[in-house]
Amino acid sequence: MKFNLIFGGVVAAVAALAFFVVTFERPPVATEQGGFRGTSMGRVDNPRTVAALTARNQAPPALEPAEDDPTSPRASEIYENVRVLGHLSVEQFGRIMQAMTEWVYPGEGPNQGCNGCHVEGNFAAEGMYQKTVARRMLQMVQTINTTYNSHVQQVGVTCYTCHRGQAVPAAVWATSPPNARLHRLLSTAPEQNRPVAANALSSLPTDPFTPYLLRDNPIGVQSSTSRQADNNASILGTEWTYSLMMHMSSSLGVNCTFCHNSRNFSGWQDSTPQRVTAWHGIRMVRAINNDYIEPLRPEFPPHRLGPLGDTLKVNCTTCHQGINEPLRGARMLQDYPELNPLPRRAGLEQPARN
Repeated sequence: MKFNLIFGGVVAAVAALAFFVVTFERPPVATEQGGFRGTSMGRVDNPRTVAALTARNQAPPALEPAEDDPTSPRASEIYENVRVLGHLSVEQFGRIMQAMTEWVYPGEGPNQGCNGCHVEGNFAAEGMYQKTVARRMLQMVQTINTTYNSHVQQVGVTCYTCHRGQAVPAAVWATSPPNARLHRLLSTAPEQNRPVAANALSSLPTDPFTPYLLRDNPIGVQSSTSRQADNNASILGTEWTYSLMMHMSSSLGVNCTFCHNSRNFSGWQDSTPQRVTAWHGIRMVRAINNDYIEPLRPEFPPHRLGPLGDTLKVNCTTCHQGINEPLRGARMLQDYPELNPLPRRAGLEQPARN
């Protein structure tokens, strides 16, 4: 009996210790006030976590700049079948091809380096789907840097912003198969109560992306009045919205008050400027998924699609990867003017879709 009591006490002590270890962070932590006092608009950072994230989010050194003599031949005049970036000089074209190789296919082997997109021995050939996809992704980068300055601002994006040395970015998503058991019980059961990275390991719905980052379902669910007479949001819509907010928070490594005022979450007049930036970012991600990635579905082989046959799409984590400024705000675009918006010169054809 005495042994059982001692053993039970030891088990309880170990369980309590484990709870505290995984629940609380070891000090010190850094706090920063982000709004007026009393609004709880503070940010809490763990210096050890910040250091680890900083180490993982470093931009690679820029390649030596290439000359752009306006009188020199253009890449499309020298090389065959150049449908995108043909307006660059030969030197610029070679430089950006080298950079893209290091950003997306940096290794050696049959599917690495130049062979990641090109048929070996015949760079002009159309035998690889990766080449078609790469063209469309280059056009996407140019569109982002042209149309979505309200989100990317002067930092811009390059291929490395998402790929980080991988053919497929580390953080992408596709529609998951439904939980068959749950759907046998409830015909309209949401996928939730199953902690996944998408919802920041919460019990909220596991797919906040389809309704908001592919479709344009309304996101606001909080009433603007205490009587809530103007609020028609459902409980399910509210859970989906909060799942998206949890995703955005964890993607950027911030809490809710990075964008919202805790005394009035729905009010724009009390929010921070970052909320406007996030609003534009949501619409940018929708455009990326709908205008550039999903239309490429017929080009991808089955092993590059999700379990239900849809494409691997982007979300906030794809670029941010735990910090509020991708790559700690490194201005890679200014080092690679080849990825700037396409100039509309007289007589120069715009890039073909394929």
